[in-house]
Amino acid sequence: MCYVRDSFSDHPSRGEANVKYVNIPCVEGTDARRASIGHSHCSGKVLPDILVKDTLRYVLITPARNEADLIELTLKSVVAQTLLPVKWIIVNDGSTDRTAEIVSRYAAVHSWIELVEMPPRTERDFAGKAHAINAGRQRVAELQYSVIGNLDADVSFEPDYFEFLMNRFSINPKLGVAGTAFLEGNLSYNYELVGIEHVAGMCQMFRRECFEAIGGYPAIKSGGIDLIAVLNARAKGWETRTFLEKTFLHHRSQGGVLHSGLRGRWHMGRKDYILGNHPVWEFFRSFYQMQYKPYIIGGLLVLASYLWHWIRRVERTIPHELMVFRRGDQLRRLKRVIERRLHLTATIEK
Repeated sequence: MCYVRDSFSDHPSRGEANVKYVNIPCVEGTDARRASIGHSHCSGKVLPDILVKDTLRYVLITPARNEADLIELTLKSVVAQTLLPVKWIIVNDGSTDRTAEIVSRYAAVHSWIELVEMPPRTERDFAGKAHAINAGRQRVAELQYSVIGNLDADVSFEPDYFEFLMNRFSINPKLGVAGTAFLEGNLSYNYELVGIEHVAGMCQMFRRECFEAIGGYPAIKSGGIDLIAVLNARAKGWETRTFLEKTFLHHRSQGGVLHSGLRGRWHMGRKDYILGNHPVWEFFRSFYQMQYKPYIIGGLLVLASYLWHWIRRVERTIPHELMVFRRGDQLRRLKRVIERRLHLTATIEK
């Protein structure tokens, strides 16, 4: 026998589920996990009902364009979750490889996975991701859920990944956006500089009310839609948080689809400018980037690109009020980092 979580009692707006353990015959595979909406446990005995706390229901949206090499890693990770989504919409954004074929194979086995086809497009820009997410959002509009997630098609994670995040949303009703730390090869974010309030765009989970309040992702061709979404949420009073206790693996370098190498560093400086980085912050950021390949020159290219676009007065895509918010946050964070470094130096000298 298995005892699993069962008996949804949905709140009309929040999509919360009152859940209890009930005795059912053991069933292998997805259906058993899906009935549980969490862990299922098998034994040879009849187990008593155990009342547990409410569980939040969530949906996922994955934009995918020519992800045949990596998307199966993501598919396997989600299918193995102890807490499965109510629905997972994978939006095929004009792929010319086997992306749709791979997703269709999984969708045929798991009824909660749905493939949505977008019309072909010739432009390659970041607005496409926003359009794909909006298309997926329309498919889940009538469903009862509390959290909506934007999940890239080139990530993987442990089986309890989403259960962990849903627990965090359950604990803190003010939490609007959440995610975890990530690894990219041997590299990871320095959260002392970035701040745990920033949530990486490869996997961002939004409380439904928060996502609706910010109007979803803006369709900005130059990128930064995930950053703007987080800043917008914070400006509207929601808490945002990267939890360092968990990590996911990102199997492609950030921006690697469109830019890499020296060109990638130039693009980084341009993006820093149009997304409103403070000049003082950018100076220190460029110096910090010099420790990574291509050494020295990479950091110099970031700063040169930022200054070039500043001199030319290129139009910024970030709303002015969010730029002011971001710059203030950057200066406060920089001040804290410098104070900690000075304190550490003074302590060592003593």
